[in-house]
Amino acid sequence: MSTTEVVVAGGGPTGLVLAAELHLAGAQVVVVERRADQTVDGSRAGGLHARTLEVLDQRGVGDRFVAAGQTHPILGYGGTALSLADQPTRHPHLLALWQGEIERILADWVLGDLGVPILRSCEVVGLAQDAGGVDVELSDGTTRRVAYLVGCDGGRSTVRKAAGIAFPGLDASTSWMIAQVDLDEPALGLRPEGGGIGPVDRVAGGSPYGVVLKEPEVRLAGQPPSLEELRAALRDAYGTDFGARQPRWISRFTDASRQAATYRQGRVLVAGDAAHVHPPQGGQGLNVGVQDAVNLGWKLALVAAGTAPESLLDSYHAERHPVGARVLQNTMAQVALATGDERHRALRESVHELLALDEPRRRVAAMVSGLDVRYDLGGEHPLVGRRMPDLDLETAAGPTTALALLHDARPLLLDLGGVSGLDLGPWSDRVRLVVATTPGPWDLPVVGAVPPPAAVLVRPDGHVAWVPGAGEPPLQQALTTWFGPPA
Repeated sequence: MSTTEVVVAGGGPTGLVLAAELHLAGAQVVVVERRADQTVDGSRAGGLHARTLEVLDQRGVGDRFVAAGQTHPILGYGGTALSLADQPTRHPHLLALWQGEIERILADWVLGDLGVPILRSCEVVGLAQDAGGVDVELSDGTTRRVAYLVGCDGGRSTVRKAAGIAFPGLDASTSWMIAQVDLDEPALGLRPEGGGIGPVDRVAGGSPYGVVLKEPEVRLAGQPPSLEELRAALRDAYGTDFGARQPRWISRFTDASRQAATYRQGRVLVAGDAAHVHPPQGGQGLNVGVQDAVNLGWKLALVAAGTAPESLLDSYHAERHPVGARVLQNTMAQVALATGDERHRALRESVHELLALDEPRRRVAAMVSGLDVRYDLGGEHPLVGRRMPDLDLETAAGPTTALALLHDARPLLLDLGGVSGLDLGPWSDRVRLVVATTPGPWDLPVVGAVPPPAAVLVRPDGHVAWVPGAGEPPLQQALTTWFGPPA
């Protein structure tokens, strides 16, 4: 029986980012992945939203993804295009990048640069936990005794089921075919009921083409359609099958929507698709999973090291479950907006008119892109609980940015020159103190301009935990809450 602090089940984007976060925070971690390599079925996600790019910037790797993808200044919501141009972020765009390339870049960083170990062609098949740890049964016949196990193993998560975590929600009411095939001069663009045709290579164009078609009757995911079924669906939708041939793959997805009742059961936790499944409208699934991982990693590392009490892990569910629930809600709404009958068409047109107004557009765009998330951390200042703006800063070491100061995944206390006697005391070995100035402005998505604080305590996930002022707790209380009591 071998031991490690944390086993991450699943080496997709959520699992890889979680492994990186744990490693950077000093935890021992190993990834268990059923695939023999990082090859991804092309039917997966196709882009990164603004907040995901920001959290990758926090670790100094965001530029790797931007260099490999294409930026688009709009995103879609229920058939309406929403501009991101006026969002206060360095990434006011959607980055078009297929999941296969996302995983390749992540693997180069996490497994290559950081050296996180991975067990390939292996998966978790069972578990038993007690007060002292988790016995993780693997498909190679071995068992690992670990402090914690995190299931990042997808919507059919073995870890979630074995831990007895309920997965309530809605069964599928609609399904879509999705494929990459060669076509002859297809009609490009989106269809009013959802789906459509577009080139896989967004620069070169041409074959192969990506095809998404809503099916007249719901079929369950996991039952891949045939090429002839795809051709028939093309003829029904367009009057021709465009000579569909040479499929790279054909699959289907549904609008099934489910969420784990709890993200933590003792020493077992779930993240990404293991915690929430929903239709892909808005391209939010991979992004929410990565953000789950960034929220959880530093907390789990502190608890595994004994630096913070186990109760810190309860904040993972408290903060991320509402975010997942909202994603389920807005994707279900988008499916409803794409329904083809006259009443839903009227609804879609009304929503389109509403989203043509700046304020609703900004709010919905910030929601889909993850920029508006605010955790309920108490306090009265509008910054508390929100992501730290990536401000330009002047420090004794030279110019930098707020997110660059988070590259090492350590908490950050930013002294902006307005608090006398600001002192980390016994937390100085856990939290980095930087004295800086910034011209501002402090501009938040949805909220707008906010009063500049004299100092700010930033968690490793980039969310503000404390600012000084009336109605805010003492700094020492915030440090104890988030980073453990003084040694």
